[in-house]
Amino acid sequence: MTDTADREIVVTHEIDAPPALVFEAFTDVRHLSRWFGPDGFTTTTKSFDFRVGGEWDFMMHGPDGTHYPNWIRWREIDPPKRIMVDHGSFRDDPDAFESTFTFEPVGDRTRIVLRNVFPTKALRDQAVEKFGAIEGGQQTLGRLANYIVAGTHHQEEPQ
Repeated sequence: MTDTADREIVVTHEIDAPPALVFEAFTDVRHLSRWFGPDGFTTTTKSFDFRVGGEWDFMMHGPDGTHYPNWIRWREIDPPKRIMVDHGSFRDDPDAFESTFTFEPVGDRTRIVLRNVFPTKALRDQAVEKFGAIEGGQQTLGRLANYIVAGTHHQEEPQ
C-alpha cells in the first residue's frame, strides 16, 4: 500500500446522533443542499443520482459571490458505515481527489471522519493554502452536525 500522508487531509467531528441518521443526511439532495460546504456557502444542484456509479453535479456559491463548479461520483456506499467518492470540478477532472466519509459509533453519537486523498502533494498543498481545505472540511462537518442536531433532516413528531 502506498503511503498517502503527504497527499491527504483528514478531518473529524463528533455529532450527537447515531450513524444511521448521520448517514441519511448524505442520501438525499434535499439534505445535502442544506448543509454541504463551508460556512456561508450554498449549493445549486444540476443533477443528483445517489447510487454507486451515480453522480452529483452541482455549483457551490461562495459568500463573496464566486461560483465553484463541483462534481462527485459515488464510488462506494456502505450504509451506515462508509461513503467513498471522487470529487472534482467536472466529470473526469484529472485533478479530482478521493473523499472517504466514515461513520463510527461512539456511544449514541457518531464520529465522522473525512479523508481526502489528492493525486499529488502539490494539489493537496494548493487545496490547503489556496482554498482553505482543512478549515473548510471542519466547517462542512460542523454544518452537518448543526443540521442534524437541529432536527431539520426529518419530520418526526415528538413523542
